[in-house]
Amino acid sequence: MSVAVRINQLTVILLSVHLIPTNPVAEQKLLGKSRKRVNPVLHTDPPAPDPIRDTHRYCNYPNLTEHGWEGHSPADYRLLSVHVMIRHGDRFPLYSIPKTKKPAIDCVLSDKRKPSLPLLASFISHLALGGRGHWEASLGSLPRLPTHSTCEMGELTQTGVVQHLKNGDHLRQAYIKRHSLLTADWSPRQLWVETTGKSRTLQSGLAFLFGFLPRFDWSRLTVRQQWSTLFCGSSCDCPARNRYLDQEQRRQYRQRTADTELERTYITMAKTLGVATKILRAANPVDALLCHFCHGLAFPCSSSRTTSKAPDEGACLTLQHFAVIRRQQKDDELERREAGLYRRYAVLAAHPYLNRTATQMERIARGSQTRKGTEEVVFALASAHDVTMAPLLSALGLEGAGFPKFAARLVFELWNGPEAKDNERKSDRKRGRWLKNMFIRVLYNGEDLTFDTAFCRDHNRHSAQPLCPLGNFLSFVRNDMFNIVNATSYQQACHQTVL
Repeated sequence: MSVAVRINQLTVILLSVHLIPTNPVAEQKLLGKSRKRVNPVLHTDPPAPDPIRDTHRYCNYPNLTEHGWEGHSPADYRLLSVHVMIRHGDRFPLYSIPKTKKPAIDCVLSDKRKPSLPLLASFISHLALGGRGHWEASLGSLPRLPTHSTCEMGELTQTGVVQHLKNGDHLRQAYIKRHSLLTADWSPRQLWVETTGKSRTLQSGLAFLFGFLPRFDWSRLTVRQQWSTLFCGSSCDCPARNRYLDQEQRRQYRQRTADTELERTYITMAKTLGVATKILRAANPVDALLCHFCHGLAFPCSSSRTTSKAPDEGACLTLQHFAVIRRQQKDDELERREAGLYRRYAVLAAHPYLNRTATQMERIARGSQTRKGTEEVVFALASAHDVTMAPLLSALGLEGAGFPKFAARLVFELWNGPEAKDNERKSDRKRGRWLKNMFIRVLYNGEDLTFDTAFCRDHNRHSAQPLCPLGNFLSFVRNDMFNIVNATSYQQACHQTVL
């Protein structure tokens, strides 16, 4: 069994737990560049937990207007590169609830059906030309658009496509129109696109890309495949990570079984549907209930009800059942942070992707000063899953950001500060201090969380350097992030004994 397959088996269980929605991005009018607006500090008390309100945020309805702070910087700063990770958009459930009918959702795209966008019709037409693109490994055999009039398990819905068309268009305004990050004659080497081998991530990535680069030239596009949901490439072998995950899963199990209200709710739900409680629990009913909720569909009823009888509320699952499961997930999220096991797993799970990002940023930063004209990746897109993004957030110290909603986006921006005087720059180069004018921003769903990250939490955002130094990020990825597992490198951390 390959390492990548083992990782996917270990992480798939996380699909059924911790579906904790994100805090919404504050809708603020974007008013140009200033230090204050680049890193807004919001002094508001968090609202009381509400599992239903939080679920609305998790659904990420595409008809809602969302503003973001991507592409904003102080004056005279130059954007060098952007690395984006997205979670796939809204999908059909991965699990079905025993003795109930599946949600009636049509996955064939149509610009005549809501939700829709003006971009949708041209996107559908453009995807018909996908044979001109370059597809790595098995990606060429996957459908590039959702194709089933009755959605199949895990299939991307039209809502999911529209979510990412909007995401891509939003970042096009931020990076293409405002900063000309990619020009019309962009080179294939400047764009990096990768995805897992699932149709929902491939299709989400293509929708995002079309919003970002409408009617892009297929012949210049190569889509690469990541075999692991962790995007760990050739660095997937990490026994300690797997052991931390095992410990975290046991903690989750203990927390769930100790929740008496949750257990009573599962018993009631199972009795309603006429199935054994253990069978219902194994079917992960929250996954299907989320689909009903996000699409405004009535919660499922037992398919064994006779049609001659009037609808009986007692034979159907209810919003109250759903709310109890969601409440438990929120409680588990809080306990997870306190226990710290997931953070240890997350550091080792996220390191390969973060290290690759750090290496690319360092190369771009060096090249901007020493090898002008050399082509590097200036925009990288990774189309991933919740089990990819959740450990990445935790490893960065952003556990309070919440579980990734549908079509969530995590953005890393590399900035070059104002040029120093020529004599100062030469001196800095000789001393190996070329990083002096390089900075990073980290944004999650449009909100600037740079100064909430573990590597820049202590930086004075009101100093002469209003952005976070890139050196902080490089040191964190290559050394500091392993402090939590009492190691100084990824290899040491992965192969040491876990008690």
